[in-house]
Amino acid sequence: MAIQSKYNNAQVESLITEIFAVLDKQKSPTDLSLMVLGNCVSHLLQTKIPDSARPAVAEQFAKALAQSTKLD
Repeated sequence: MAIQSKYNNAQVESLITEIFAVLDKQKSPTDLSLMVLGNCVSHLLQTKIPDSARPAVAEQFAKALAQSTKLD
């Protein structure tokens, strides 16, 4: 989603692979997977981002998500 990242592709891909493995192991349908991932994002925003920055970070995340799903 990000144009530039301080994390390398191997780190990102490793986490993605592990998360998908858990969802697959649980046979999680798409709607449940999206709900769980959304709850994880909300939890991270609530617990790791200062109150003052939370709206801007949430908006930036939402924009990046929307951008990543646009059709060319």
